Amino acid sequence: MIFAHRVGQFSVAIAAAVFVAFASSASAQEISESHLKAARAAVDAINATDFYDDILPNAAAALKRDLIQKNPDLTSDITSIVDSKALEMAGRRSDLEREAAMAYAKLLSEEDLTAIANFYNSPAGINLLKEGPIVTREVDKAAQIWQNGVARDLAEAVANEMQTKIGSPAVGPGLSSTITPGTPAPAPAPAEGTSN
Repeated sequence: MIFAHRVGQFSVAIAAAVFVAFASSASAQEISESHLKAARAAVDAINATDFYDDILPNAAAALKRDLIQKNPDLTSDITSIVDSKALEMAGRRSDLEREAAMAYAKLLSEEDLTAIANFYNSPAGINLLKEGPIVTREVDKAAQIWQNGVARDLAEAVANEMQTKIGSPAVGPGLSSTITPGTPAPAPAPAEGTSN
């Protein structure tokens, strides 16, 4: 999920960059049909818009919930009408796909888009998309452990250096006079009005 979310965020970032890059230009470069086709293939291959799959169902569910709360006696009609109208709007998903493809086409060459689609449609690319969320979780765990170790070792190194230079442990923001080499820095106190 995290990996898919990050791919989705990448898509949003590309779309935002395209908007900024071309907002001041009245005549954006014309995208050929083959270039757009390559972009659509890349968008499909990397599941760039999958992150947005729940937008319409969530909007329909929220609308039903609100309407039913205000009119509980019309639950059956509300459910039927909202579901029907949501199904009618499902075809508008192609608008998002087209905009995503345009965003990619404006930033990446047709050749690059073809290479991206080819890779992500290959066994290695499919496996990367499938296993990516697990890899991301493992990297996040490793980064947290690394961060904790670096912070501890930095505090220890500073305490050692301060002891050597001035003969007493470091005292300052985030450091206590009780820090001695080999002792991890104390956790910061919770902000006022919060608790740990």
